[in-house]
Amino acid sequence: MSLQDPISDMLVRIKNAQAVSKKTVSMPSSKHKLSILKVLQDEGYIGEISVTDDVKPVLSVGLKYYSDKPVIETLKRISRPGLRIYKNASQLPVVKAGLGVAIISTCRGVMSAQNARSQNLGGELLCIVD
Repeated sequence: MSLQDPISDMLVRIKNAQAVSKKTVSMPSSKHKLSILKVLQDEGYIGEISVTDDVKPVLSVGLKYYSDKPVIETLKRISRPGLRIYKNASQLPVVKAGLGVAIISTCRGVMSAQNARSQNLGGELLCIVD
């Protein structure tokens, strides 16, 4: 089975795992997914990330909870294969007055919108997390 949008698949797997209070979630690995997950880990939304060295690598993500509620309230995909959304540095969104994070794919890699704004970079608006 081929996936049309592997990033959306990753986000939905995380949402579904948190809905049933799982501690970890597994998915097929890719460099792009790993870079998005590292941004989420740096921002404190997810726990440990591990990748197996098999023929088909599998990414395993530790999920975080606070008072038995998931740390991630909403996880929304913005740019998708059928409709790419690009923003310049001045148009990058501020999520929940700085309490959330927007993830941007720039020419210097995947980073948070706050980080991209400080470097005056724009790019593809991948998703919003809060």
